Amino acid sequence: MLIRSLLIGICSVSGYFIALKYLASYQLSIIGLLLGFIAAVIVIQIEQIIRRFSLRIILGGVVGTIIGLLIAILLSYGLRFVTVWEQQELAFLIYALMASILGYLGLVIGSKKSEEIALPAFGPFKGFRGGTDYRILDTSVIIDGRIADICDTGFMEGTLIVPRFVLDELQHIADSSDSMKRSRGRRGLDILNRVQKNQGINIEIVDHEFPKIKGVDAKLVALAKKMNGKIITNDFNLNKVAELQGIKILNVNELANALKPVVLPGELMVVKVIKEGKEPGQGVAYLDDGTMVIVDHASRHLGETLEVAVTSVLQTTAGRMIFTDLKAVVPEKKYHSIDSL
Repeated sequence: MLIRSLLIGICSVSGYFIALKYLASYQLSIIGLLLGFIAAVIVIQIEQIIRRFSLRIILGGVVGTIIGLLIAILLSYGLRFVTVWEQQELAFLIYALMASILGYLGLVIGSKKSEEIALPAFGPFKGFRGGTDYRILDTSVIIDGRIADICDTGFMEGTLIVPRFVLDELQHIADSSDSMKRSRGRRGLDILNRVQKNQGINIEIVDHEFPKIKGVDAKLVALAKKMNGKIITNDFNLNKVAELQGIKILNVNELANALKPVVLPGELMVVKVIKEGKEPGQGVAYLDDGTMVIVDHASRHLGETLEVAVTSVLQTTAGRMIFTDLKAVVPEKKYHSIDSL
């Protein structure tokens, strides 16, 4: 904030004295002061915009602009043989037009196509080696919110890609007339803002569009193929479709399952039976992390706290199920918590 205030002050004072020197009027020098102030504000706004982009996009835009201006210079050099080019004013206008057009095209093309270029893995370019480092967020994992917790722990860093069509879908959900959908959409936008404030994470919005492809999931797969990136999701169907097409998937549910405590057959745990199971005589309980526990011969003990022994563990992509056998009913006075381990 201090540096920005100094920049505004220096630009304003400089504009005042420049106008005073060349216009020789204290009244007109106020215009120079205002122009200096406006120039400083514009520079600060440009700095805020540039901060949102990755180093790759900035470098691509700079290189593209330089190439565009070089092409404009070469074309103007070739036109020096044209008779009209001898008219200096017209020549300057033609050169300015070519420089503006080619410079703009270079800036846009360089920034948009920068992700297709693999930068050398040393110095400031370390960690930008091609698209394999790109991790693309889908709508479900943003709304889920656990991605923000993962980023806060420091286990994930670098650039996270949010496609424009995913952002549009979040906006559409946030504007829904259904209160439940509206709250989910707003939660997703809040999660993105939270992740963006993380110092180790850079959120990059990409504008790749696939007009011929319908559906956000299909567009995510197409984008992952184009950028050679990975999709972060907790959508079971997207997980399967993407894997069939050779796309690397980072599933938050699988990560959560991998972090759950290991339970071995024969271990004892204390659980509270909530409801009856599908099979006759079975009772169902849940651990603190949501893991389902199937208790044999416990259907008559609904609402009671039981000591059970683990018989087997079934791991699925949707979660983990623990099968147990009833050992004893825990008296209420001895029960302190539902902690399983």
